[in-house]
Amino acid sequence: MKPLNSEAFWQFACRLYNKEGMQTRLLDYQNQQGKNVNLCLLLYYLNSLELALNESQLNQLELCIVEFDEQVLKPLRTARGYLKANQVDIADYATIRKELLSAELKLEKQQQQMLIDSVNTCTLTSNPKADNLKLYIR
Repeated sequence: MKPLNSEAFWQFACRLYNKEGMQTRLLDYQNQQGKNVNLCLLLYYLNSLELALNESQLNQLELCIVEFDEQVLKPLRTARGYLKANQVDIADYATIRKELLSAELKLEKQQQQMLIDSVNTCTLTSNPKADNLKLYIR
């Protein structure tokens, strides 16, 4: 199997995330079930390529991003939420929000690169009916 390309994944993820209803669905997975949006996007991407993961490979992907998620992305989301709730007291809130969103987007892209690097170490199975998300969302 040819290695997956992080830029192709990023483009796929951006298109999918912007489809009607997808952002809400993904954020529900994140906020209600504690799932990682980038991992969900990767699983959709693998489905589109007709490539299937097994449970062990899925666990490997989760492990490769858990620390980055806990130490970097979640605190940034918490900070954005705090600032939004207190925006009337924050001087130049609009500029700060824009800069935080830009930083978060760059960090999301970094996490996607981590996922691609990890999945490229896996031997995936060709499966035209791949449903990788079903392994993750139960």
